[in-house]
Amino acid sequence: MQFLKTDRLNFYVEQAGSGDNVLVINGTGADLRKKPNIMDSPLTSHFHVTAYDQRGLGQTDKPETGYTMQDYADDAAAVMDALEIESAMVLGISFGGMVAQELSLRHGAYVSKLALWCTAPGGAGGASYPLQELEKLSGDARLIAGMRLNDSRIDDAWMATNAGAADALEAARQRLDMSAFENEPRFSQGRAGQMAARAQHDCWDRLEHITCPVFLGGGKYDGIAKPEIMQAMQSKLPDARLTLYEGGHFFMLQDGKAFPDLMAFFADNMAEEN
Repeated sequence: MQFLKTDRLNFYVEQAGSGDNVLVINGTGADLRKKPNIMDSPLTSHFHVTAYDQRGLGQTDKPETGYTMQDYADDAAAVMDALEIESAMVLGISFGGMVAQELSLRHGAYVSKLALWCTAPGGAGGASYPLQELEKLSGDARLIAGMRLNDSRIDDAWMATNAGAADALEAARQRLDMSAFENEPRFSQGRAGQMAARAQHDCWDRLEHITCPVFLGGGKYDGIAKPEIMQAMQSKLPDARLTLYEGGHFFMLQDGKAFPDLMAFFADNMAEEN
């Protein structure tokens, strides 16, 4: 772990593993202090993995301005430059997938392969659910609404009769609990800045210019980045394969096939669409 000074911002970065470089760009509100995270995944046993807190989040700088998708993409390139990583295989998760699209379009030489998980292109191709709508709710109402979006199988009947409903609610509460950090300077402004950038994301008309191999992964029951949006992305990308997994927005935690498929894609031996 290190604090990395670039000509843009100071970033908090973590690296683990050895082998070919993989850059991970995390999702909305992600903070590497929250455990477990991508650095605890199987990726670090097979590749040299770099992850960082994005602008406005975690231990990275939280500037007053500069919250656009272009800024987030240029940040990713700046992190790679500062670490002297000329190119990498990139995994973008949810909001990070939006950033990864922009990175591939603005700095294509930096990306040798691209994995886009539970994300959306925006524009006419379809956008992810506007998570700022959840900000209007509070307490358990917000948590339950988020659970239902994360996995569309969770409905009123499931909440009323499923023995694991209370455990699922508590897991969601712990995942979203940022109380240890929310009094840090500019915490709210940084979070709002990321939400604003997310809302204006639109790569749809430019996807055809992403020519590296792309692995699209989505959850069959994802109400945030819906399967039909992932399918639309596949139709637009020149060299893309799509797998829909048994799960929701966090399918990678629900379906044990997801990480092995990702590692096979990065290692050049993933079968064609399964």
